[in-house]
Amino acid sequence: MTTNNLGPKAGSFTPAAGVHWLTPWYDLGLAVLTRERRWRDELVAQIAPSSSDVIVDLGCGTGSLLVRLAATEPRAELIGIDPDPAVLDRARRKISRAGAAVQFIPGFGREAARLLQGRSPTKIVSSLVFHQVPMAEKSAALGAAYSALGPGGTLHIADYGLQRTELMRSLFRATVQNLDGVEDTQPQADGILPELMRSAGFVDVAETRVIPTPTGSISLFRGVRG
Repeated sequence: MTTNNLGPKAGSFTPAAGVHWLTPWYDLGLAVLTRERRWRDELVAQIAPSSSDVIVDLGCGTGSLLVRLAATEPRAELIGIDPDPAVLDRARRKISRAGAAVQFIPGFGREAARLLQGRSPTKIVSSLVFHQVPMAEKSAALGAAYSALGPGGTLHIADYGLQRTELMRSLFRATVQNLDGVEDTQPQADGILPELMRSAGFVDVAETRVIPTPTGSISLFRGVRG
């Protein structure tokens, strides 16, 4: 279960839930299969939005995280980036129902620095996106996030990380890898993400939480733009 691909090639992306016809069921599937409330609550607590923050959700999907951030700190400036027009339409409706204010920008993760010029984000967040994209795109999106943040800005990610037990590895293979394939997802299961964050320039990189789910363990990560 993923949000949208950060852009394996120009003009292409993987839809929410992997295929377009499953997009209407994405939110339900996420809630049922990933213990969404648990990891989203912990992610929002880690982000700790403040009134002076400019927070960008990279691969924002249907806007669920943005709704929670807006409810936690309505004065924060919120921006969602995603390449899929169908999920952006859903996100706009969800934000409208919540009475929140969010600016949505169509685009890919590797374009983040260009798309965010002049906006000075203090925090960039992403949830269940990186595990699905090719290695080159993981690195490109992390590099763009680093460039977009100012010194001291932070990156917060919730995604599948190192699958530490045979049970978690088996669940991950049966669900996520069955849907999204092995090539792009296996590096995450092997624990590559912190290394990629450091390679992009982030310091004080840490895996802060590991949450077992029916689809494998989801980890929370944090890094600082030096």
